[in-house]
Amino acid sequence: MSKIEYDKGLELRKQVLGEAHVARSMAAADDFTRPVQDMVTEIGWGAFWTRPGLTRKERSLITMGILAALGRSHELAVHVRGAVNNGCTPEEIREALIHTGCYAGFPATLEAVRVAKGVLDSLDGKTTG
Repeated sequence: MSKIEYDKGLELRKQVLGEAHVARSMAAADDFTRPVQDMVTEIGWGAFWTRPGLTRKERSLITMGILAALGRSHELAVHVRGAVNNGCTPEEIREALIHTGCYAGFPATLEAVRVAKGVLDSLDGKTTG
């Protein structure tokens, strides 16, 4: 493991997903799951998310589309919160998910919009739209 990539990844992961979320993920890791958390931090966040060429906002929009297409609702919810932290508006989040429907189908979009709305409502403390 590269300590430099890991440290960069951990810092960015905290900035995007929030310190509390990252702390919960790391605290829940045990001998079996810790290597996966370390890889996600080092490679996913330290190598991929820190690359030049795309903004954090752009990476969030792409990530949400991929997670929606794959039907990964739990991770989508995490990344909707991250997208808000990265400056995405509810309208941009909605449009990224609608665009996903063109390639991944409407069932994926419907589920993703339900997940995103729940997250956005919880962050606002009210109903969106």
